[in-house]
Amino acid sequence: MNESKRLPAVDRVLQQLPDLIEVHGRQLVTGCVRAELAAAREGLKHDLPLPDEASLLAAIRRRADDAGRANLRPVFNLTGTVLHTNLGRAQLAEEAIALMVEAARSPCALEYDLASGGRGDRDDLVSGLLAELVAGGSPDIAATIVNNNAAAVLLTLNALAQGKEAVVSRGELVEIGGAFRIPDVMRRAQVRLHEIGTTNRTHAKDYAEAIGPKTALLMKVHTSNYAVTGFTATVDEQQVASIAHAADLPFVVDLGSGTLCDFAAYGLPPEPTPQQALAAGADIVTFSGDKLLGGPQAGLIVGRKDLIAKIKKNPLKRALRVGKTTLAALEATLRLYRDPDRLAERLPTLRLLTRPVADMAALGERLLPAMQLALDGFATVSVEACASQIGSGALPVERLPSAALVCRPVAKKPGKSLLALERAFRSLPKPVIGYIRDDAYHLDLRGLEAKDEAVFAAQLPDLKL
Repeated sequence: MNESKRLPAVDRVLQQLPDLIEVHGRQLVTGCVRAELAAAREGLKHDLPLPDEASLLAAIRRRADDAGRANLRPVFNLTGTVLHTNLGRAQLAEEAIALMVEAARSPCALEYDLASGGRGDRDDLVSGLLAELVAGGSPDIAATIVNNNAAAVLLTLNALAQGKEAVVSRGELVEIGGAFRIPDVMRRAQVRLHEIGTTNRTHAKDYAEAIGPKTALLMKVHTSNYAVTGFTATVDEQQVASIAHAADLPFVVDLGSGTLCDFAAYGLPPEPTPQQALAAGADIVTFSGDKLLGGPQAGLIVGRKDLIAKIKKNPLKRALRVGKTTLAALEATLRLYRDPDRLAERLPTLRLLTRPVADMAALGERLLPAMQLALDGFATVSVEACASQIGSGALPVERLPSAALVCRPVAKKPGKSLLALERAFRSLPKPVIGYIRDDAYHLDLRGLEAKDEAVFAAQLPDLKL
């Protein structure tokens, strides 16, 4: 007898899966049924037994659930890098999430002026707030928003210096993630890079002597993702601004990460702000929305109103503009900065960066028994001091004291065991992302807040090693 004839028909199997069809739809479930029946037939060719009905239905359910699961899944970021580019950078504040949902759910006044009944400008939703926060609401300061800071730099350069030269120090020709480099962005903006100084030393006279008939602007780029130390010299923003303005040229500052608050006031290493750059004489400042600012992915361009107007008229602006949900999240995030007394409580990025070490260590002690039980016989677990980093190109050499759950495999050669540990945590219902260092698997608890403790602990029995 042909064993494959014992397999049920597709329609018969579907009749037993009404709940699965309700969740995933008939088309997807039908495909999963056919795939599992085909796998069973293939197994017969290799002398494997036919699955019983319960096993077949369970396999179909697993396949359908896997196929129906969103690709963009939430994870626990326990890497020790708070603003992890590969894990989505800044977590949004609840206020930002609520306004995003509201904007997504219904029509909204994105480019509609409710006062006049005419067409509006989407930048107006946040430009006033930005001017208020970076320049006290100065009428001479305006802003525009694009989809990330690389786009902000590209648009600014193309609008203000196309076909001409931009003067930049060699020590500031940064490369960001994905091998995107300032010289490459300049070429795409159709701007000629005029390098000055050396990798480690640039002087005021280098800027002054570089200015010629083809110079369109002077530019400083914040070296946010590396540090040059030793025999170094740089020119501060106020000096460069003076040189630029004496030649009637604009001065552009690319801050990269960018924050609107004084980090030192929160006990964190200081980071330059757009306010400081504008006060020093910068005409245009660019920075990110989803890094230290703690908002959605966006590129923020603030500065002189006449230059912002020129930037906004550039055809690239429409190609690089952001949508309503981004603007909603950005507006809500910026409004939080109006209340500095509660900012560290309400803005997740700042809250994570300022967590007391004692709180993280206490969290580790609470989780330790469940971790030891889940890894019993495979690895020892302990709570140990460690160091976190901010990430996403901010304060590259600074570290924040933290606490971690450290798992050490009992195997004499732990290599394969460590990879198995890493894979097992990644395979949990809500994947856990840690890091391997010094023959141990670390889970930095800076990224695990008390509100998520129960979810984390509840899935530990699902670890498969």
